[in-house]
Amino acid sequence: MSKKIRLAVFVSGGGTNLQTIIDACAANEINAEVAFVLSSRKKAFAIERAKKAGINYAVYSPKKYNSSQEFSEAIMAELQKHNIDLVVLAGFMSILSPDFIKKYANRIMNTHPSLLPSFGGKGCYGIRVHQRVLEYGVKCTGATIMFINENVDTGPIILQEAIPVLNDDSAESLQQRVLKLEHNLYKKAIGLFADNRLKIEGRVVKILPKNEGDCNND
Repeated sequence: MSKKIRLAVFVSGGGTNLQTIIDACAANEINAEVAFVLSSRKKAFAIERAKKAGINYAVYSPKKYNSSQEFSEAIMAELQKHNIDLVVLAGFMSILSPDFIKKYANRIMNTHPSLLPSFGGKGCYGIRVHQRVLEYGVKCTGATIMFINENVDTGPIILQEAIPVLNDDSAESLQQRVLKLEHNLYKKAIGLFADNRLKIEGRVVKILPKNEGDCNND
């Protein structure tokens, strides 16, 4: 097996996706390790998860910086200390600068609780996504894992999975069912990246056969 890739997980809240990734790494389900956790909020419960797992963490509040550029520059300096291979956004609610996105191009993953490009974009996050899904009356929804670019929810899509919208679904029940999809898809996407099985052509992400990815690691 090749050397484990080093992950930086960015959080702002409870960190359920972070916990899934920590557990998957510990169980050797993916060839990766969470090397660093960065939180934009001092009181985020995700920090407790990092502490329990013995993972280095730091709090960078965007309110302490004059711009997203200054905020991102501080984060970039921190990431260089930890030799990060992949940045994983897990409920991270702060804006990253274009320079940050350029520096880590095709090395920043994010998740969204819908089947993009539907129900995405500015202002469409958290429970709001599921409320809009129900109001629109679509018959299926799901989760998307993508690489991020400079726009909101428009990056190259890595993985998607759909579930039906049930007649008795509330926004809360739909949110919980989609969250389970996110957990599974996220660790799968990270695993594919770690195994060098993702090939990006334009905005299309192709998943390489396992043996081809293994060869690319040599």
